[in-house]
Amino acid sequence: MHTLRGSLLLILLLGLSPTGYAHHVLGRPAYALSEDSNTPPSMAIETQIGAYFVTMMAFPAFPQPGEAARVNLYARRIDDGAPFTGEVAFFVRDDAWLAAAEEAIGVQQVDDNVYRQGFVISAAGDYLVTARFTAHGEPYVIDFPVRVGDPAAVAPLAVAGGTLLALLIGVNVAQRRRIARRRAQLHPAHPEREV
Repeated sequence: MHTLRGSLLLILLLGLSPTGYAHHVLGRPAYALSEDSNTPPSMAIETQIGAYFVTMMAFPAFPQPGEAARVNLYARRIDDGAPFTGEVAFFVRDDAWLAAAEEAIGVQQVDDNVYRQGFVISAAGDYLVTARFTAHGEPYVIDFPVRVGDPAAVAPLAVAGGTLLALLIGVNVAQRRRIARRRAQLHPAHPEREV
């Protein structure tokens, strides 16, 4: 019983704990960065997809709603290291279960082995920037997560999940107690004997 209470308390504390925010990248204040900053990105992804090794980065470190931001894409062949030199199309969409259709934000040509795509997102939230290109008849699609603005301190899905879990545990405990009482009433431990 004590472990159940401890587990429930731990789940509640984890669900209600505030989120920490980082405000510096390599010792530089992120709030002063712009899309032309030479500071390392807030996030970079590296992946091998098909015949290519692809890297995507976002600038500035923490884009804010309504401010200009940029993603850079580097694509090199895995076998010989040759850069991809075709066109890359960029799209953005809300990173939610019931997201609206994606929006095209541009088609870029290579510039010094880099594809640079600027964008402005007006509302805070989590988004996916998607890069698409075709090489040797094969389609390539790379999704890059971008967080714009400050996230909520407690995610609504985490609160809903914690509430549902607490409710299920409470119902389970109540059912076990009810069954134990009923068994005790039907089968007493020391039945009285008639003499």
